[in-house]
Amino acid sequence: MPIDRPFRAVKYRSADGRLELYARVYSAAADEKSELPLLMMHGLTRNSADFEPLIAALEIERMVIVPDQRGRGHSQYDPEPANYRPDVYVEDMWVLLAELGVERAICIGTSMGGLMSMLMVAQQPTKIAGVVLNDIGPEVSARGLSRIRSYVGENKEMADWNEAAQRCAAINGDALDDFDAANWMAFARRTCRKLPNEKIAFAYDPAISEGMAEQDPSAVPPDLWPIWDSLTEIPALVIRGAKSDILTTEAVAQMGERHGPAFDSVDIEGRGHAPLLDEADAVTAIRGFLKTTKAHEPD
Repeated sequence: MPIDRPFRAVKYRSADGRLELYARVYSAAADEKSELPLLMMHGLTRNSADFEPLIAALEIERMVIVPDQRGRGHSQYDPEPANYRPDVYVEDMWVLLAELGVERAICIGTSMGGLMSMLMVAQQPTKIAGVVLNDIGPEVSARGLSRIRSYVGENKEMADWNEAAQRCAAINGDALDDFDAANWMAFARRTCRKLPNEKIAFAYDPAISEGMAEQDPSAVPPDLWPIWDSLTEIPALVIRGAKSDILTTEAVAQMGERHGPAFDSVDIEGRGHAPLLDEADAVTAIRGFLKTTKAHEPD
C-alpha cells in the first residue's frame, strides 16, 4: 500500500529577497540519509501538491523537497509579473537547497519544472546528479503552447469543489483518459484553493500568463538544444505522455541521439500533457532511474 508520508512546511526568502516562498520537505529515514535528495518541481499552473501521487507511489523514505514556485500555492505572488520565468525560479531553487544544506540532488520536473531542471544542470552541473523530465524537452510543440495559452490566467472563481472538479476535467480531460469523478475531485483539491469568501479558485497568480502572450516576443521559446547538449554527462530520464501535444516522439528520439548512453525514455499510454507520474510505467521507470543514478555520484 502506498506510503502516506508527512512533511514539514519550510518558508524561505526568494533569491531577490522580496518574497516569502514555501516548500514541503519530506525527511529521510535514518537509514536512507545517504541517498541523494529529490527536488521535485511542478508545472506552470500547479504547486507542490502535484507530486503527492508520485511520492506515495514511489514508497521511498529519502529526503524529498517540493517547492511552490513564486506565485503558486502557499508562496507569495510577485507584484512584478516579469519575474514569472524559469531563470528566476531557478535562482530561488539554489537558495532553497542552500538553506536546507543540500549540496547535490536529483531533479524531477514536470513541464516548466523540467525546463528548470535543465537550466540548473547547465548552471551548476556538479550539484545535480540526474534529471527526470516529465513531458518536456528542449523543443516545445507550438500546438501545445497554443492550448495552454487558451486557459492560463482565466482564473474565475468557482462556486464549490464540484464546480472546480468539473473545470479541471474540462481543461485536462484529454490528457487523463481513465479519470472518474473521484479522480477529478482529488485533482481539484491539489490544484485549487478555497478563498476567504468560500469560493474556489486555481492556486496560482493569474499574472503568470502575461509572459505567455503571443504578442510578447519573450514568449517565443528559445533554442534550448544547446542547453540540452550541455547535459550529456548527467543521467536523464524522459517520461512522455503518449498523447502529448507538447513533446513529440521525434524530439525524444533526437534527445536520446544527442545525449548518449545515460539516457532513457518511456511513453505513458492514456496520458497527454502531462502524466501525473503515479502511473505504473512511470513509477517503474523512476524507481529504476533512482537506483542506477547512484553509480554516477562523484568520487
